[in-house]
Amino acid sequence: MSFSKHILALSITAAFAGSVWADDISQPIQNNQSSKDEVQQLEAVTFTAHPLEQSTQDFGVADQTVNRAHLQQSGSTLGEALKQELGVYSNSFGAGSSRPVIRGQEGARVKVTQNATETIDVSSLSPDHAVTVDPQLAEKIDIIRGPSTLLYGAGSVGGLVNVTDSKIPSKMPVNGQEGHVGVRYNSGNDEKLANAGVTVGLGSNVALRVEGLTREANDYISPNYFHEHEDGDFEKERRVGNTFAESDNVNVGLSWIGERGFAGVSYSNRKDKYGLPGHSHEYEACHLHDLKLHCEPHEEDHDHEHKDEHGHDHGHSHGHDHDEHDHEHGAGPWIDLKSERYDFRSELKDPFTGFKKLRAQASYTDYQHDEIEGDEAMTTFKSKGYDGRIELVHNPLAQWEGVWGVQASQQKLDITGEEALFAPNKTQKYSLFGLEHRQFGDVHVELGTRFDHQKIEIDSTQKDYDGNAVSVSGAANWEFIPDYTLSLSASHQQRLPSAQELYSHGGHFATNTYELGDENLDKEKSNNVELGLHYKGDQLSYHVHLYHNWFDNYIYARTLDQYKNFRLIQYSQDEAKFYGTEAAIAYQFNDVYNASLFGDYVRGKIDNKNAPRVPAGRLGTRVTANFDDNWSGSAEYSHVFNQDKFAAYEKETKGYNMVNVGVAYRYPFAYKQEATVYLNANNLLDETVYEHSSFLSSIPQVGRNFVVGINYKF
Repeated sequence: MSFSKHILALSITAAFAGSVWADDISQPIQNNQSSKDEVQQLEAVTFTAHPLEQSTQDFGVADQTVNRAHLQQSGSTLGEALKQELGVYSNSFGAGSSRPVIRGQEGARVKVTQNATETIDVSSLSPDHAVTVDPQLAEKIDIIRGPSTLLYGAGSVGGLVNVTDSKIPSKMPVNGQEGHVGVRYNSGNDEKLANAGVTVGLGSNVALRVEGLTREANDYISPNYFHEHEDGDFEKERRVGNTFAESDNVNVGLSWIGERGFAGVSYSNRKDKYGLPGHSHEYEACHLHDLKLHCEPHEEDHDHEHKDEHGHDHGHSHGHDHDEHDHEHGAGPWIDLKSERYDFRSELKDPFTGFKKLRAQASYTDYQHDEIEGDEAMTTFKSKGYDGRIELVHNPLAQWEGVWGVQASQQKLDITGEEALFAPNKTQKYSLFGLEHRQFGDVHVELGTRFDHQKIEIDSTQKDYDGNAVSVSGAANWEFIPDYTLSLSASHQQRLPSAQELYSHGGHFATNTYELGDENLDKEKSNNVELGLHYKGDQLSYHVHLYHNWFDNYIYARTLDQYKNFRLIQYSQDEAKFYGTEAAIAYQFNDVYNASLFGDYVRGKIDNKNAPRVPAGRLGTRVTANFDDNWSGSAEYSHVFNQDKFAAYEKETKGYNMVNVGVAYRYPFAYKQEATVYLNANNLLDETVYEHSSFLSSIPQVGRNFVVGINYKF
């Protein structure tokens, strides 16, 4: 792809729209303070997010919201964009893929939704599979905890991530148009990123939204990377091989907007290409005999036309022709991803007697990615599915206010090639959910519940799955004296096993494992408690949270056998517990300076043994400054401790010190128009950073890097 052509098209489109549809760009500048507050460099703005749109003082659970101003300068993938939030780390797999790790949980236990609907990708199957959302195009990202999570799913005991975008307009743009353009460059991987979006009014009731993003990044630079060759020799290299990433994303939405609500549709098209670092051919000959690994090469192992013991044909002709792709980053494996998505969203106020709002959403996604070596697709993942939900917000009943709804989703998954982990299958889920809240004097109470019915039909001799799950949750928030709030939340949650956990049978080289499922897995159950204390004064504010999760039938990958770094694992169940704390304190010295201290810690055990990939503790401090209406800056230092409490097959991960600084200049030059220029220096000490939460914990992350960019909004 040609980055210069993409950036030119994005910039011209948004800038032209801003000049053509602007009714009056010469009006006096207003709301300077509001604009100034939005530009907080390197500091995530966190506050309580809640689906019933209540006051931030009503709920004490540790919800977090990251706004657009921060996301515009954050990481390009979801995990990297959120990893500075308390309790959140990233399971980064190179520069093209990452998911958030929250309170030691990942994968299916950290549900990711897009505008409250399923993403219908395959990111939960493996850390090398990208999440099909772009943080730079999001209006905000909410990390939701407590009873509110049951509106979207069950089993996300650490937190649920909801990405909200504006591709379907819900209100008419001010003065007939509004939009943004942003470009940036990162020296650590030569990343060139541009994004733009514009919403225009077509008459008095119709709004059109067009937005897009393009990104190119080279292999990133790391200060202490040694590449291991197939002969066992190590060679120090400046760049970590196969960490390049390219992405193009276009969204188009159209809405009808009236006094009582809106209804709109959108179309999204994205294409990604990114490398898979850490790949080794050493274990490709590994196969299974009587639950033991045999890793000596056999002639018959080279025949990719094979059938597993369940009678499913994994044969793949490898006939995909990828000569048309302009991949020029070496011979390592890489992913070629394509996804098309269609969305419908609507909201109606006062739909009928007794109800405040009616919300309806639906989406359909057609997803495919090829895992390629050379010009040959070795494995192909195809996913097609839909998700739909209807919510009703009712008027107060005996002073209780709340929302109830139903949800239905289906995903058809087909994997072909050498890493065909399981047979084609179809997962259907039907859900009923509700959330209620009420004020009792100084105490605010919130209750939530969810019922899930799940069916999985598998195209093999393995048995289909059919199960039900019921989850309940409650939270109370007590302002026992002015400015002090004590919060308590408790839940019992049930999670139904996935197709991967039930049916896997094959090699998975991204995680260096041979996976075995278990058709007889029971539903996972957890009991969860969280206690919080908040104080909000004129200058001083702080909060601390303690949490504990107890699991019965915790589903995890139990190691049965090991050959060097390659493991035979089987999805099994046992008792588990995770517990930890998160805390932050901030002081506003004056109108200019704010300083804060923060830290988090989590401990995880399965069958009384250390759980894998649990992040180490973290402590840090941050200083932010708004020098005047134009200049702002920040400096942050954090220390991640050694992780010496590791699982049996892991190794200790060394800690590191991280120093990030940034400065920004905001220039408002017309009504509702402003430009922000920023310069951020990340990992200023050029530390060698290893992330224990990543499957690639032995591969260092990016070293010292500088990011320069400009954002323009109108």
